[in-house]
Amino acid sequence: MAFSADEGGDGGFNEPNVVPLVDVMLVLLIIFMVTAPLMNHQVQVELPKAFLLERPDPASQIITLSVQANGDLYWNDQPITRDLLETQLAVEAQKTPQPQIDIRADDTTRYQVIDEVVRTARTVGMRTVNFIATVDR
Repeated sequence: MAFSADEGGDGGFNEPNVVPLVDVMLVLLIIFMVTAPLMNHQVQVELPKAFLLERPDPASQIITLSVQANGDLYWNDQPITRDLLETQLAVEAQKTPQPQIDIRADDTTRYQVIDEVVRTARTVGMRTVNFIATVDR
């Protein structure tokens, strides 16, 4: 560490020059700030790799269930009864990979009707049930 010479008459060193020390500390601070986020994952894990023999058609993997305000159900725009809905969902639940279920309902549909549809899907083993809404701008 360098000391500045006193311009007065005695020629001794009175004050230490801390500018180089501050420069070094700032550089170290920047180095630690850059490297700290890189040290979050210290445990190395090798993730499994998945290989598909053929790519599934994305359009066939989505099932749209429409529920009207009066309780009528539609499977991909085709009318369906509640009993047939349960058996059809049970068949789809056995597929690998399972298709995605999208529920579209009128805004005046009673929650009980929608809850019955969701419970039916969950009971037969469907893992993914989504709700579709429109964006209000």
